[in-house]
Formats: sequence, structure tokens, C-alpha cells
Amino acid sequence: MMQQKILIVDDAKFMRVRCARILVERGYSVVEAENGIQAIEKYQNEAPDAVLMDISMPEMDGLNALRAIRELDPAARVAMLTAMGQQNVVIEAIKAGARDFIVKPFEPDRILKSLSKLLM
Repeated sequence: MMQQKILIVDDAKFMRVRCARILVERGYSVVEAENGIQAIEKYQNEAPDAVLMDISMPEMDGLNALRAIRELDPAARVAMLTAMGQQNVVIEAIKAGARDFIVKPFEPDRILKSLSKLLM
């Protein structure tokens, strides 16, 4: 079976490292980006199977990056990583095509559950 590639987008390096470790241990391959602009670029170059994307980032936030990625690929599978209390943004992101939400801080199982949902 082909290894599935996941794009992790978060401006906090420790979050990317933590996510990447969880995924690599489970046999996924991982690509990282630290803001929305990089996310779009990496999405185009790497064609990941799914994206885990933070909402609040400098340069371009997760919502705008989500919209841009969905424009490139209407079938893009994206789950948003969000801090507590961003409910209004959650609704926006669902309208923009996000398929799931993971509230930080999260347990490894939550990430894996979300991915299996995205990759169905």
C-alpha cells in the first residue's frame, strides 16, 4: 500500500513536531509548512492525501489558506486545528470546506481519528 502523505500546517514548530511524530510512528509520510502561503505552495508541489491546518498563523491564516487550497483542489481533505473558543471561525471554516476540527491541546488518538475520517 502506498504511504499516505499528510501536510501539517502550524506556525508553532513544537506542534508540527508533535503531530509529525504521531503520524510517522503510524506509517504516514509528513510534509510541514509554517503558514498559509507555504501551505498552498506545499499542497501544489506535494499533493498530500490530507491536510491538518492551524487556524491562527502569521502571513496567511488557515481560513484563507483553506479557501485557496479548495480552489486548487475542490476535493482537498482538510481538518482544522483550533484553540478553544474559536467557534465563529469553526463555522466559517466549515463553510469554506473544512471536513473536521481538532481542538488543541489534543490527544494523539484525536488526530488519528480525524485522519481516518478524512482519508475514507
